[in-house]
Amino acid sequence: MDEFLTSADVAKLLGVGPTSVKRWADSGLLPCLRTPGKHRRFAREEVERFRLRQREVHAPDPAQIDAWLRLLHDECGPYEVHSALLFDRSRLGSWWQVAELIAAALGEMGARWRRGEVSVLQEHAASERLSRGLARCVESLAVSPNAPRCLLATAEGDEHTLGLLLAELSLREHGWNSQWAGRMTPTPELIARIESGGCDMLALSAAEASSDAERLRNQAFTLASACQAHDVHLVLGGRGLWPEPATHLPPFSRVRDFREFHELLARLQN
Repeated sequence: MDEFLTSADVAKLLGVGPTSVKRWADSGLLPCLRTPGKHRRFAREEVERFRLRQREVHAPDPAQIDAWLRLLHDECGPYEVHSALLFDRSRLGSWWQVAELIAAALGEMGARWRRGEVSVLQEHAASERLSRGLARCVESLAVSPNAPRCLLATAEGDEHTLGLLLAELSLREHGWNSQWAGRMTPTPELIARIESGGCDMLALSAAEASSDAERLRNQAFTLASACQAHDVHLVLGGRGLWPEPATHLPPFSRVRDFREFHELLARLQN
């Protein structure tokens, strides 16, 4: 029986909730056996095969990206965006995969703006609709008040918070509480929050437009030192020019997409 896992074991191993494991088992994606008491049991080797399949990187379907852009540019309400997000969560099986799809849609929207196919007003309106729909999804994911806490903030000078909203979905799915420091929060205020003992993780996002490598490096090293001193895990996310971790630096994690963030959270759970 050591080679068979419970649903809770599989959920922890794959970094998802028990509902996802049940759905995969019932659909035949993840083979299982039933005990006399009707409990699911999963062969370890089958779980490992499934895990490897899940790790295969598939680019988001262009048709799905276009569908999202049509929805966001169609003056829809937050309930419609919320519904579409929930549908993709059910279809894809995890919030990090939804986040990857939405990130691809945002990248395409930015490309269309640069080509002059989307106006600034249209881009801002679409982003606002998406933000409101994402906020509704986050609010629907309840976590324990005693769960670990992650403080979310953008890099100094960065105003883009959609990446943090997408990251918040993965945090909630992994059982983390999320707290917002908002955009362009000064580093001294983040350090004061770390020193107060109010968080277990600090996640900073820098969009691709954050191209001042020296400024990002200085902020990263300052915050990494403070986090190390107070046993807080620092995560630097996004496509900005953050530094890479190195042995001579205070420890931090560097993630470039939502798959990497999901895998980091799964490792921390274990």
